[in-house]
Amino acid sequence: MEGISGQIYRRAHYDFFHSMDKYFTPFITPHEKRSLNKKEREDILPENNRGQKTVPQVLTNRAEDMIRVVTELQKYGYEEVNLNLGCPSGTVVSKGRGSGFLGRKEELNRFFEEVFSTVECRISVKTRIGMESSEEFPEILEIFNRYPISELIVHPRVRRDQYKNIPNLDAFRYAVDNSVNPVVYNGDLFTVADYERFVNAFPEITSVMIGRGILANPCLVDMIEKRGMLTKETLRKFHDRLYDDYAGELFGERNLLFKMKELWVYMVQMFTDYERYWKKIRKADHLADYKAAVERLFAEQEIDAHARWHL
Repeated sequence: MEGISGQIYRRAHYDFFHSMDKYFTPFITPHEKRSLNKKEREDILPENNRGQKTVPQVLTNRAEDMIRVVTELQKYGYEEVNLNLGCPSGTVVSKGRGSGFLGRKEELNRFFEEVFSTVECRISVKTRIGMESSEEFPEILEIFNRYPISELIVHPRVRRDQYKNIPNLDAFRYAVDNSVNPVVYNGDLFTVADYERFVNAFPEITSVMIGRGILANPCLVDMIEKRGMLTKETLRKFHDRLYDDYAGELFGERNLLFKMKELWVYMVQMFTDYERYWKKIRKADHLADYKAAVERLFAEQEIDAHARWHL
């Protein structure tokens, strides 16, 4: 998740919950004159990802940029790199990147042809099922099937959906039945019940990617695997660790407030009767006000570990 799930968040999550088989970085956007900027380099440094299996994600539509970034990442020991064909952001799509690349099928095919003929590295792909309609997906999948993609992570929405509407499970079924590459599911897994419904519908799928559901309930995978429940005490310690680590890296009160408020967009919905506390957190202009609002939330409300996050 861009802006949120960087190395500080991933380290804290790993230390508290130990539950993820692999973590994906926020996407790296290559520049023509360099592969990684300072922030991206710090995010992928092995010492900042110790103990985790981390997969760098790249956002590009230029094969030469992808090849250059993959080559550099391999120098750091990475054996898998993920291509983002899912981001629905208008600024990304307007440049033909993310899900915008799905509307340029001939270019997409040439991109894969050049990348797979040049690099020796596992390349996984996260994709949507089209730009405007799921009817685009069979042709897109046909392109994917020409190449040895290590994992095809399918978010079964079209770009136009953004994150609205419900995932198109018929399109996902088409991927399961017709992909020659391993298929992974992504989309709207916010609770244990969501996961169990998905598994019942697709028992053959052994891997899922969870994004917003983890940001809301960082204990979700532990709960799915019946290793523990989200508690207020653990969430408080997790929050305090993130606060301290961000405070050590970010400059200025405003930047720290913005970062913590980004997290609370998701986490606050795990509490009972959270609305008035969220209003206080959201409107806090100073760290003292922020801390007071958070303190009251933890003191006065309880965790609802089965709450379902929503926009």
